[in-house]
This record gives sequence, structure tokens and C-alpha cells, in this order.
Amino acid sequence: MKADLGVIKPKQTPSSLPQEPLPGSRHQDLILCAYGDILMQVNLDDIEAGIPTEYDGMFYGTKGVRMNTRIIKAVDLKLKAQELEEAAEVLRSGGLVAFPTETVYGLGANALDASAARKIYQAKGRPSDNPLIVHITEVEDMAALAREIPEKAYELAKVFWPGPLTLILKKKDCVPSGTTGGLDTVAIRLPANTLARDLIAAAGVYVAAPSANISGKPSPTKAEHVIKDMDGKVDMIIDGGNATLGLESTIVDLTGEAPVILRPGCITKKMLENVIGTVEVDPAILETNPDPNKNFAPKAPGMKYRHYAPEGSLTIYEGQISSVIHAINREAQQKLAEGKRVGVIATDETKSSYLYGTVMSIGSRRDEASIAASLFAILRELDELHMEYIYTESFGDNSLGHAIMNRLLKAAGYRVVKVS
Repeated sequence: MKADLGVIKPKQTPSSLPQEPLPGSRHQDLILCAYGDILMQVNLDDIEAGIPTEYDGMFYGTKGVRMNTRIIKAVDLKLKAQELEEAAEVLRSGGLVAFPTETVYGLGANALDASAARKIYQAKGRPSDNPLIVHITEVEDMAALAREIPEKAYELAKVFWPGPLTLILKKKDCVPSGTTGGLDTVAIRLPANTLARDLIAAAGVYVAAPSANISGKPSPTKAEHVIKDMDGKVDMIIDGGNATLGLESTIVDLTGEAPVILRPGCITKKMLENVIGTVEVDPAILETNPDPNKNFAPKAPGMKYRHYAPEGSLTIYEGQISSVIHAINREAQQKLAEGKRVGVIATDETKSSYLYGTVMSIGSRRDEASIAASLFAILRELDELHMEYIYTESFGDNSLGHAIMNRLLKAAGYRVVKVS
């Protein structure tokens, strides 16, 4: 078994050391290296693969220099030809590019390059058994990545691609296990965002891309979110404006007898069933109090680990809206009296009813899409204000509300207060 990447701080840091890594005493797969004025233990395979090494929140490349992230801004979802080629070359050469999609920003790397995929996990701090979604530009690309493609895959692709739908299929050998979290399946999506498709096409490689945030934190829907989490950790960030949908794609597993939703999203169960008939929902999605000690291999992103969590303690209040407002007001007043910073997530219809704390509207209940588009951004905004306690109303489990509640429950660590 390979030794874990580690970092050591010497008792006396040398005042001047060469910038090139200096081989020293090797212990299994670790090697002592000098990076400027810092000594580190680094996995030798990571050095050879060019995988950045983390030290006190900074990332260092094989030259021992903090990664210089280039940030480029698109205009109307278009890059200049030279900028597009530069971003494409980063992907071709095994680097990391954060880019916009219609759902959230993605952190992209060559999906068929195991070393490049490892860089994604390293930059995000993502568990290695959490699979990545492979992004393509043509429906026909499925055949290059997957085997035993059922007819329902093509039926769904015809209706929902390009768009926020990911299909789980049995993978071909060309897809490394490092991309699939060790699974024999591959997650595939054809994004609707034209800039994303232009980038993938220009690179000439299939692009593995989870959300471009620190693992466990709210997904990024704006370039500024990506910059906060990934500056200095990736090669390039493309600013393409706000993500229009704000929730990650719906994920459907097509490897069993019946199609199964593994993650709800903007493509709802009803919409899927209108195309391919009966669709099941994975029981894990419906759980409101899952066993934290339950150990399983997640078949899709977002199934196993805590996700979307703000820094403050988030609690969901569920019940008649008048009772919810009363309970949140009471709790917020008490926390403020204790000297705590309190945030409240309301809707356009209820914002004026909350009397305590920093109150923000997530959108209108008459327009669930506005709530979905604002969810992650409002969680990040509350983080920027260093809110210690956050209280939110719950949302219906019909249609898009199901996807919204799925994200909120995970963000809250399934902390729900039922009021009557």
C-alpha cells in the first residue's frame, strides 16, 4: 500500500534552499524534498506525475512554487481563440481548469488520465471513492466510454442532452478507476453550457469535472466562489458568469433492471418517466436521518459524504409556515441574546415576518427555479458574514423541491426540527 502524502515542519528551517526538489532519504513511497524554505515529505509518484502538494493551505508544483492560477473572463460565454487554446492545452497536458456549466462550476481534468484525475481529488480534498462525472460534447461519445448502453440511455439523451442529466453506465477499460472512484461504472453528461462544450471540444479529451469547490462546502455558482476555494490550487479558472440552474445534474443509474435516480436535480422523476416509463428512486435519497456509520461505495457523487455545508450550524424547520416562522424567530432571538451571529433563510413571501438576525430571501415559492438558483450562493454569502447559526424554512418534496431539500438536508447534516 502506498504511504499517504505527508508534510513535516523541521525544527530549524534552512534559510536558503534550492527551488528544485532535492531527493533525500526515501521511506517506502515518501521522499524528503526541499521547496524553497520548506521541507516536505512528498509521495514520489506525485512528484513524477506533477501532482501538487499541499502545505498550510498552499499548493506547490514539482518546481516547489505555489501554483499560479490564471483567471480569464469570458464574454457572452465566449473566450478569445488564444485563451480557449491555452485552456485546452492545460487539459491536454494533465492540468486542472475550472469552468462554468449550466448547473455549477466544474473542476476539469482529462478523464482518461489517472494522474490528472488524482489532481482533482487533491485540489478539492475529495475522498477517492467519490466518483467523478465525465463530460462529453456529442451523444456518440457515450460509446467510447461505456459498454452495454441500453436504448433508454439514447432516449433520455435525445430529450435532455445537452442538459443537466448524468447517466451511469458500465464503463469501458479505457476509463481509469481513479476517475470512477474504483467502480465498474462511469457517470457521463453532455452539458448545455456552450463555453463548457467549446472547451471540451478544443481540448480533444473527455473531461472529468466535479464541482469546483473544497469538498463538503457549498457548490460554486459564481466565479468568485471558485476563486475563493481554488486560487493557487489549479492551473486556470474561467469566469463565465453565474450558473443559470444552480443545482448539480440529476443522476440516473441505467446499469440495473430499472432506471434509478441517484441524485435529484432539475430533471425531475416525472420528466424522466414521461420519456422512459417507470423510474425508481434510490432509498438513500429519501432518508432523512441516515446512519453516519453506514459504509458503502457511492455509485454517484453526493451519495455518501456530507456536502454543501456552510461553516455555521444549519437547521431546517419543517411544519406549517406560521409555526415555522414563530419557532425560528424564537430561536434566533435566543441565540442573538447569547451573542451569536444568526442568519435566517426566508422566501420572498416570508422575509418581512422574521424579526431577528440577518434575514435573506432565497427566492419565491411560486418559482422553485429561483430558489434552486440561489441556494448555494446564499449559503456562501452567510459564510462570508461568519454566521454561527443559520435557520431555514423547509421546501416541498414535489418536483424541483425534492432536489432543493436533498441539498439542504445534506448541508444541515440532516438537522431538522419539526414544529406544529
